[in-house]
Amino acid sequence: MRTLVQPGPEHPRRIDRFGGTAESLTYPLRAGVSLLDAATESLVHAGWRGGAFDPFRYVMPGPPDDASHVAYFSTPRAPAGTTRIEQANATFGWHDGKPYLHCHATWIEPGGVRRGGHVLPGESIVTEPAIVHAWGFSEIAIATALDPETNFTLFQPSGPSDDRAPAVLARVRPNKDIITAVERIADAHGFTNATIRGSLGSLIGAHFTNGTIVPDNATEVLVRSGRVTNGEATIDLLAVDGRGHVHEGWLERGDNPVCITFDLVLTRDEG
Repeated sequence: MRTLVQPGPEHPRRIDRFGGTAESLTYPLRAGVSLLDAATESLVHAGWRGGAFDPFRYVMPGPPDDASHVAYFSTPRAPAGTTRIEQANATFGWHDGKPYLHCHATWIEPGGVRRGGHVLPGESIVTEPAIVHAWGFSEIAIATALDPETNFTLFQPSGPSDDRAPAVLARVRPNKDIITAVERIADAHGFTNATIRGSLGSLIGAHFTNGTIVPDNATEVLVRSGRVTNGEATIDLLAVDGRGHVHEGWLERGDNPVCITFDLVLTRDEG
């Protein structure tokens, strides 16, 4: 499996997981304000489809800026005109005491070009309402902190954990295969069958079951759908390469390691 040597010391715990109760929320994004403001009015952890933005600003995964990171971001881009979201997944948390979003999406730019990447939510203005489907954990906090291993400021969950609870909020660290990480989390919480909700992160390239391989060192990704069935995980995922091209499909087991971080939510299936 591919790996990258991060600039800082490897954290001894490769997965942080917190069991709790996830409340399901559904609400519209209000037009006329930034995505950050519209989403954080009610958002805790979400995925959504649809919506239009003008202006719309984003960055894509890119090569490292220097030896202090294994990968970085492109310069910000802003297509002229209205951009329409196909799908976006986001994690809500706190940064310096203020609401913040980690948001990956795919979209259609003016002229019909399909792209994807890391949305800059404070600089993208909602022009048409969209419906957000969210899962909120009242007892688990999410806040940014400097991660010495990757040298990035990243969302980190914290709080009490109940291994018998019906939902899990987790963070997976670099070089862990995301399929096997999901299975390990599900097993630790007794989830024989579970559904992945609104999750996103970055992988070292991507390897799909149809044979497609994205060779980049960093891809921005979001989960379209994912399940654990009888203890085995399957993930249908969108991966955005350094050129903004979108790749999609079911991930190959054992060959999709996390690049920087992966925000993950699992809910136990009843029955």
